[in-house]
Amino acid sequence: MTHDFTESYDVIVIGAGHAGVEASLATSRMGCKTLLATINLDMLAFMPCNPSIGGSAKGIVVREIDALGGQMGRNIDKTYIQMKMLNTGKGPAVRALRAQADKALYSQEMKKTVEKQENLTLRQTMIDDILVEDGQVVGVLTATGQKYAAKAVVVTTGTALRGEIILGDLKYSSGPNNSLASVTLADNLKKLGLEIGRFKTGTPPRVKASSIDYSVTEIQPGDEKPNHFSFLSKDEDYLQEQIPCWLTYTNQTSHDIINKNLHRAPMFSGIVKGVGPRYCPSIEDKIVRFADKERHQLFLEPEGRDTEEVYVQGLSTSLPEDVQKDLVHSIKGLEKAEMMRTGYAIEYDIVLPHQLRATLETKLISGLFTAGQTNGTSGYEEAAGQGLVAGINAALKVQGKPELILKRSDAYIGVMIDDLVTKGTLEPYRLLTSRAEYRLILRHDNADMRLTEIGRTVGLVDDERWDTFQIKKNQFDNELKRLDSLKLKPIKETNEKVQALGFKPLTDAMTAKEFMRRPEINYEAAVAFVGPAAEDLDAKLIELLETEIKYEGYIKKAQDQVAKMKRMEEKRIPANIDWDAIDSIATEARQKFKKINPETIGQASRISGVNPADVSILMVYLEGNNKARRKL
Repeated sequence: MTHDFTESYDVIVIGAGHAGVEASLATSRMGCKTLLATINLDMLAFMPCNPSIGGSAKGIVVREIDALGGQMGRNIDKTYIQMKMLNTGKGPAVRALRAQADKALYSQEMKKTVEKQENLTLRQTMIDDILVEDGQVVGVLTATGQKYAAKAVVVTTGTALRGEIILGDLKYSSGPNNSLASVTLADNLKKLGLEIGRFKTGTPPRVKASSIDYSVTEIQPGDEKPNHFSFLSKDEDYLQEQIPCWLTYTNQTSHDIINKNLHRAPMFSGIVKGVGPRYCPSIEDKIVRFADKERHQLFLEPEGRDTEEVYVQGLSTSLPEDVQKDLVHSIKGLEKAEMMRTGYAIEYDIVLPHQLRATLETKLISGLFTAGQTNGTSGYEEAAGQGLVAGINAALKVQGKPELILKRSDAYIGVMIDDLVTKGTLEPYRLLTSRAEYRLILRHDNADMRLTEIGRTVGLVDDERWDTFQIKKNQFDNELKRLDSLKLKPIKETNEKVQALGFKPLTDAMTAKEFMRRPEINYEAAVAFVGPAAEDLDAKLIELLETEIKYEGYIKKAQDQVAKMKRMEEKRIPANIDWDAIDSIATEARQKFKKINPETIGQASRISGVNPADVSILMVYLEGNNKARRKL
């Protein structure tokens, strides 16, 4: 088929949410002429749900995005109103940063970045069709009949794909926040042969700040100690005048209101068909599922400095408007609250992610990538991480360069993508620290050490970031070597100092590094004996040193497991393998192998329903085929 294309691009990104902006910035920064197409220019990197970035596991993803050269970390560091490190009383593997965003400012700043980016065209238009020839993407068709050529297309439509908003008995076609839904494109994806699922998510009411009685709620301030998502942000720029959040709770009256109106709740009356998020359920779902709970936490989160809107975190609902008002007024501090926006549920189509490769390219159509909520995830951070990887791989494909696959031991982004393409998901997927088997390696503090070199290799880490990273890495390596070379001897003078500090005396000679492994000894205590480093080290580098030294044994054990798994990941499975030709594997394993078509033995071993015996049989079969080929 011959197409009369109006314009030609290397990459076209459909949708300008958190996945879309990362994908388009990545492709354009890597030298590809890129079009970012969005239904509404005013909703670029918009936050239709909670006005925050980060949180448990998610905060580490934002650091990883930043280390690879993405934008989310830098953007939130410019636009936050509160910053807080979570889980500080727990181990380093689960610590993560969370920021309350100035919602409008976050979107505005990201729009500025996109508009100024070289090689990137931003356009408000509706994409109706993806044009494919001989199994290869060739371009897109807009609702106005324009055809744009492209060598790769990235679909990041979020919740707009055949989106429908549900509020009580009311149900209507809409994307998030009453934007247009993308209906024709959803039909087009089905016609192209992709399997489509249907998910649901929701959002709570917003109330007016001046109508809240904060005196009966609990203040939740930000941190005084500087912290940032971007490795380029400076402590001296840390915001001192932060805006607090506030904590309140539901009560028995709230629960009674919900229980009396369950027959009017769309998710119980049958109006809602899509599967909702397990880890962020609606308040009516929580009341039913956890009937024994006397109350549920609600956080009152300001949506910005220059707005009265306050997000009631934890009160997501699609109950009718009159019930929502009664529910809000039953809550301590909100008795006279003015509801500025009602909560609602939204149903939308997704591309079932088992149809994707680990690059986020579809197996069915060459050059077609999908990312974000389109792949069945929840959350801005998960979307942005996928968008970045899809964008990188789209650019690499166009340029004829080797693809990028982040392993489970490389990043939480790698864990997420592997989970999606290997296991699929039956509900909106959310990243959790418990999903990562190597979480002691995948920490908040070492994301740059893990990923900056990868970002440099693909062309996203500029000279400024690279120089900053090289300085930090050299300081870290040099100080680690120094501490491992300097010895403390169990002589009288040393032990008197040790005991004076309240520590146990030495019985054997040990290096300063070994001395630091004692639970009570920090870096400052160790250098009191061996002297400071040749150059001043900042507090974050010292914290990184302490973690690496104190947890060295556990980290080494995790790295040994990674090395074993690496051997399995390197054993490739031929794309044209005949699964029916392999005798003895279980029926379930054969069905799963056919559905997912794993690319490596490692991926095959992680498919649910596949047991170690099936993997062993597969390996024997592949080895037999390899020997037969070698004889030929």
